[in-house]
Formats: sequence, C-alpha cells, structure tokens
Amino acid sequence: MFGLSELKQTRVYQEGKQEGRFEAKLEAVPKLLALGLNVEQIAQALNLDISQVQQAVQETPLNE
Repeated sequence: MFGLSELKQTRVYQEGKQEGRFEAKLEAVPKLLALGLNVEQIAQALNLDISQVQQAVQETPLNE
C-alpha cells in the first residue's frame, strides 16, 4: 500500500510543498514592508530575488 512516507517522496508532493513555501514568503512581503523594511532587505531575508519581491508589492492591494 502507498503510505505517507512514500507520498512525501513523490515529485508532486515536493513541488507542492515548495510552492506552498514560496506563496508563504510572498504573503509576508506586505507585512515586512509595513514594518519598515525595504525591498532589498525583504528579498535578502526571504531568500527571494528583488524582482519577485517587487512583483509581490505591485500585486498587493492598497488596503492590506
């Protein structure tokens, strides 16, 4: 039978896990901006490219 440990080793599981981590990082961007960090500091802290952080800033609604 296909158990949890086998599932965790599949490519689909690993890709989904990575995508979830990436999405969580992007969700943190507006909060870090609100704390006064700049784009470069956020990129460094979250291990993202500056362009990824800038895109997340542009996609963030103003009321967040």
